[in-house]
Amino acid sequence: MIDTDELAKRNAGFADGGSFADLKLMPSGSLTVIGCVDPRVAPSDVLGLKLGEAAAIRNVGGRVTPATLRTLEMLSKVVQARTGGPRSGHVHYAVLHHTDCGITDLAAFPELLADYFEVPAGDLDAKAVTDPVAAVRVDVEILKGKLPAGVFVSGLVYDVATGLIDVVVPPARVEA
Repeated sequence: MIDTDELAKRNAGFADGGSFADLKLMPSGSLTVIGCVDPRVAPSDVLGLKLGEAAAIRNVGGRVTPATLRTLEMLSKVVQARTGGPRSGHVHYAVLHHTDCGITDLAAFPELLADYFEVPAGDLDAKAVTDPVAAVRVDVEILKGKLPAGVFVSGLVYDVATGLIDVVVPPARVEA
């Protein structure tokens, strides 16, 4: 078990390195990754991201749910408060799903999933819970319908057996 003493020891090593100094609230790479809480799929490790380079939103399955959309809206308000306006430049939202995801085990619990997605249980097939490639496409389309014009959205599937990602949906600019 990793306890708080171990965490404090690891944190001291991190703090001694000073890599956190001068980081800004906004990710330097203008990237937000929406991914799964699975410990095998940490976006920074899987995508080779450095501290401060990207924001990450993680939930069960890495899905774009109503709660995810609310989080994105809240983050946009933080950006506005800190910068006086919306983020400018090349802003990219990447949906990162993966193979062997535990959300597939939840298919046996449609009521739980329906609550998670805030849809009737009869609409769950449209969420493609058991197919990460189809699910990435579903989630990218949701984002395209909710994000402001001009930002980029892409969809990736990470293979936990090979360590490689497949670009299922290449970055595309959201149209007005």
